[in-house]
Amino acid sequence: MSSYVFMKVLESAAHRYDRGMQLLSRGRIEEVYARVADLASASAGSVLDIGCGTGGVSLACAARGCTVTGIDADAEMIEVARAKANRAPTTGSVEYIQLAAAEIEDRFEPSSFDAVTACLVFSELSPDQQAYALRIARSRLRPGGKLVLADEVAPDSPARRLLFRLGRLPLELVTYLLTQTTTRPVSGLGDQLRTAGFVEVHEERPWPAFAIVRARRAPEDV
Repeated sequence: MSSYVFMKVLESAAHRYDRGMQLLSRGRIEEVYARVADLASASAGSVLDIGCGTGGVSLACAARGCTVTGIDADAEMIEVARAKANRAPTTGSVEYIQLAAAEIEDRFEPSSFDAVTACLVFSELSPDQQAYALRIARSRLRPGGKLVLADEVAPDSPARRLLFRLGRLPLELVTYLLTQTTTRPVSGLGDQLRTAGFVEVHEERPWPAFAIVRARRAPEDV
């Protein structure tokens, strides 16, 4: 998959984000949304979608009957997501709120959701921010609730990892020049979840540089 550092460019023009993500993912981003939603929605009634962007995962979860709250700090992304929700038939429901991850504690009570999702969010966070987001996600899940993350990661193979880094560097430089920000592949995502207190951690790789990781808040974690 092409590098997601270009996400930062796309986010500066929210109305072009979906088309750009289709190009960057070579047409596979909808498969990612569907897989995340399948994992999150099984036996889940309420879902918090962190960094919902234009609503791909939120709508996929709502289409599976969930009651979804999608949050994003970007007002334009939220506007596009709401417009898409008005056109999309769902068996569940979705509400979009302009809200940063750091504000979750102030807005939602602990143990409020059956599932929490975040797609292409952690690659935009520093390690400290990632640890904070996991702590907040765990606290807002009900005991036994599910966390599903999907993001760019470095390939496991040393040779693939070297090629990945060489191919990614010029994209990082261009994106930084355009936006003064960038993304970074997430390292040790499964281990981070275990450190944060999650259990039943499972990782799948749809392709070498992309992972979908699922875990649970322990049922006895109250």
